[in-house]
Amino acid sequence: MPNLGFTEILIIVGIILLLFGAKKIPELAQGLGKGIKEFKKAVKDPADSDSDESKKEIKDK
Repeated sequence: MPNLGFTEILIIVGIILLLFGAKKIPELAQGLGKGIKEFKKAVKDPADSDSDESKKEIKDK
């Protein structure tokens, strides 16, 4: 993977600004952050979510 220099990063940021606009970027970043947080939570404790669901199924029967 090639290293990105300062110029390349500026070009990428400029393109993102043109595509989404300055007002939409904070919303996109917030959504991305929430998605990453939920993904990390799911990866960290997959057994917890499974056990909660199986407990609910047992109680329903």
